[in-house]
Amino acid sequence: NIQILGFRATIDSVGDVLDKLNSIRRDDEIIQLLDADSVVSRDHIIHGVNQAFLAFERGENLAKDLSVEIVLRCSAQRQISKAFKILGLKEGDMNLCAILINSKDHSQELSSIFTRDDDVLLPDYEKLVEIYKISDVELQNMSVEEIIIDRITKLTVDY
Repeated sequence: NIQILGFRATIDSVGDVLDKLNSIRRDDEIIQLLDADSVVSRDHIIHGVNQAFLAFERGENLAKDLSVEIVLRCSAQRQISKAFKILGLKEGDMNLCAILINSKDHSQELSSIFTRDDDVLLPDYEKLVEIYKISDVELQNMSVEEIIIDRITKLTVDY
C-alpha cells in the first residue's frame, strides 16, 4: 500500500518538519519525504521502496531504519550522507515527494503543512542527469528512468 504525493514547501527547520510528521503517523506507518527534484517517476520510487523492503527481508539492508533504507535505495547510493545529499530535506523552498506506506490517507494533514502539487513529480531530465551523474554513453542505451532503476537494482546485486 504505497501512496506517492507531490508538495511544495518552505522548510525553516528540517527537525521541525520531521517532528510534525512523527506526530501524524501511526507506529506501523511510514511517511518519507524526498526531494522531488531528484525523482524521475513513480516507478523509480516504487522500485526503490520495494528494494528496501526486500533488503530487510533478506538481511541485506544497508541502514538500520527502513525509512533510511528507502532513501538509500531510491537514491541508488550505499552511503547515507550521499543519499541524503541527493534526496534529503533541505532548508528553504523545495519540492517534495511524499511516500506514504501502510498509511491511512494523510493528504489532508500534509496539505496543512505543505502545498499539494503533484506537478513537482514531473521530471526535469537535465537536472536528473546532473544529480545522478549520468553519462552520455549511458543515455545512448537507456532512458534516465531505466538508468536510475538499474542502479537501484545493482545495489542489491553488487552487495
